[in-house]
Amino acid sequence: MRASRTMATVGLLAALSLGLTACGGMGGDEPAEPAASAPPAMSSAPAEPAAADGVTTNDDVFGPACGQLPQGDEPGSLNAMGPQPVATAAGSNPLLSTLVTAVGEVPGLADTLNQQEAITVFAPANPAFEAVQEQLGEEQFNALLADTEQLQGLLSYHVTPERLDAEGIVEKGTLTELAGGDLTIGGTADAPTVTDGQGNTAAVLCGNIPTSNATVFVIDKVLMPAS
Repeated sequence: MRASRTMATVGLLAALSLGLTACGGMGGDEPAEPAASAPPAMSSAPAEPAAADGVTTNDDVFGPACGQLPQGDEPGSLNAMGPQPVATAAGSNPLLSTLVTAVGEVPGLADTLNQQEAITVFAPANPAFEAVQEQLGEEQFNALLADTEQLQGLLSYHVTPERLDAEGIVEKGTLTELAGGDLTIGGTADAPTVTDGQGNTAAVLCGNIPTSNATVFVIDKVLMPAS
């Protein structure tokens, strides 16, 4: 029975890897469109350098999808997320509802993320998961969500055990993730890219999002380790 389950998991990962290679990002080749009237805090680039420890403020947030966040003090807004630990903050972010569901499938993972003192999180937006689900089919996608051990490893590959802002990740160039495996950072601090172990490159849709214990980058792909 264990051998059969292991082979099924390997098959899912192989299919997921192929799906990520084939899919361009947020449901196709078209980039996410910014909201028509993004607030000044959500400009196309950080207004000024963030702190050297990777802690950012609302003024540092940038990216084409930031305008899709709720405004003011509404749940999921920058004001609401900033004082909260990362998993709690993500729970009200409308760009990340599928990721939040996936984290909730792994017992204790949300608490573990909330308890970390300083991390960087690369958070796939909903359409990134939708592209994977479309490629795999609903049955295989649900099977992946049900395999909590494999799912935890996949999600932990999106977490860097060091808090960094956009300038920091670009300066580092290579990041080693909580689950092991590396990510390669390219581009500039105004427009970073994140390349996973399978060679898939994600763009940052909304970066430098501050929470109480993490700096968050919403990205347009689900990242996969080399093996």
